[in-house]
Amino acid sequence: MAINPEPKMTPEEYLAFERAQLDAKHEFLDGEIIAMAGASRQHVRIVANLAASLITQLRGRPCDVYLSDMRVKIPAAGLYTYPDVIALCHEPRFEDDAVDTLLNPSVIIEVLSPSTESYDRGIKFTHYRSIEDLQLYILVAQDKPQIEIFRRQANGDWLLSVVEGLEARVSLDAIGCELALADVYERVIEAKT
Repeated sequence: MAINPEPKMTPEEYLAFERAQLDAKHEFLDGEIIAMAGASRQHVRIVANLAASLITQLRGRPCDVYLSDMRVKIPAAGLYTYPDVIALCHEPRFEDDAVDTLLNPSVIIEVLSPSTESYDRGIKFTHYRSIEDLQLYILVAQDKPQIEIFRRQANGDWLLSVVEGLEARVSLDAIGCELALADVYERVIEAKT
């Protein structure tokens, strides 16, 4: 006897479902929804520190910073996802009039969690690379002051650089900002004196 698999959702069905959710977020890939886990205190604090730094530096410029409630669609992959922090300094494009699904981020930042690290480094980054406007993909460690920056090169290749230590700084040339790791990890990792 054959068992019929659960029918897959269409992107339209997913968006209707997701927009009706009040207290949960779900990613969508290949017709399936994936529940997102809650974040640790350190994760939330790092995201807040990143956003505060970027918003302060971009004030007065035609730029936007979005947190994890802004969904990103990756058409080439059929993926809808919620990055931790998104930034762009050009006109945002949205999937529809609901303006809750961004199509053209310049910078995506993910704070690594034990449960999502391999996904963020692997298949998710593979999908993110198909976004034409994406210039920087940044992975932020929670347990040590370390940031990995993947920069899109003119030929389409991605170049990785890693910065470590609370005294280090990261240049986000795509949006004309700089992140001080001491600010990113404030009240998360204490400086050794």
